[in-house]
Amino acid sequence: MSFLNLFNQYSWNEVKESIYSKTIIDVENALTKEKRDLEDFKALISPAAASYLESMAALSQKITQKRFGKTVQMYIPLYLSNECQNICTYCGFSFDNKLRRVTLTDQQILKEVEVIKSYGYDHVLLVTGESNHNVGVEYFKKVLKLIRPYFSHISMEVQPMDLEDYKELIPYVLNTVLVYQETYHRDNYKTHHPKGKKSNFEYRLDTPDRLGNAGIYKIGLGVLIGLDDWRVDNFFTALHLSYLEKHYWKTKYSLSFPRLRPFSGGLEPKVEMSDKELVQLICAYRIFDEELELSISTRESEKFRNNIIKLGITSISAGSKTDPGGYASGMEALEQFEISDERSPQEVVEAIRKQGYEAVWKDWDEAYEKSL
Repeated sequence: MSFLNLFNQYSWNEVKESIYSKTIIDVENALTKEKRDLEDFKALISPAAASYLESMAALSQKITQKRFGKTVQMYIPLYLSNECQNICTYCGFSFDNKLRRVTLTDQQILKEVEVIKSYGYDHVLLVTGESNHNVGVEYFKKVLKLIRPYFSHISMEVQPMDLEDYKELIPYVLNTVLVYQETYHRDNYKTHHPKGKKSNFEYRLDTPDRLGNAGIYKIGLGVLIGLDDWRVDNFFTALHLSYLEKHYWKTKYSLSFPRLRPFSGGLEPKVEMSDKELVQLICAYRIFDEELELSISTRESEKFRNNIIKLGITSISAGSKTDPGGYASGMEALEQFEISDERSPQEVVEAIRKQGYEAVWKDWDEAYEKSL
């Protein structure tokens, strides 16, 4: 059994019709329940819920403070390589983009770590393009061993791997793996991923199952908002999340909300998502799943990120560079995408404090487990 079996029981068009047919009565019922199901989630992301945004925001804030307190976890991406064997229509690292390819050496990585640590970070997200030849399992082992003394929590967003590969990496204290499906629309997925291993829709879809079977500490999900109807894509994300929580209940889960951003070559979103709609989606997830960690990156603007802190977000990046070697060298020609919020980590921390919240640099879950 894998999520693919469940996924194949659903029709994209039928799900879309169901979401857009939800009424204000469905929304009100979802808001008054103690425990919500997937039909309630449909209502909360539907157009009918737009007029209930204030109520959703208040409930989302209340639930988040009850579960996570007034804290926001700080993390930062560390781009190790822009080598990639895939052609993706929306990514600056795409194989068909003409740019200088870089994979960081040990010395270059340590220079990046030195800058990141000077900001105060204790949680790092390792990011690469998808190139098994240049940045495969052995490279990741080397990097994890190299940087482990500097961070209490190491996450990874790289190419999907086989079950045995994940089992090999976990002993190197890999805490979290993020794997975004990009879009759950099978045909549109193929349009945006015409060549490379990433074009295998089903292999990517089954990656969280492999992570769950490997016993990873935390799995991160998400879609690239703009590739298709954000409401339908996020229903399938919620369906995927519900399945994983049932089958791999010892694992923690997080979710991110990347909106399509400009890059070299450009791609216009198929479906635009307004700031209000993104707030609606974030609140819908929080109301649907109280345990879910919700993350917002520097793709979003300073103003939006300031306003969303109280409404359900539990982790945030700051001072991000999306090019290998970007922290130590200042190179900008190799970026995966353009960031929007260019404030320093200290400026973001101050904004968090002004909201009455505390920025947390250390992963307290792991610290607690080690004390047992």
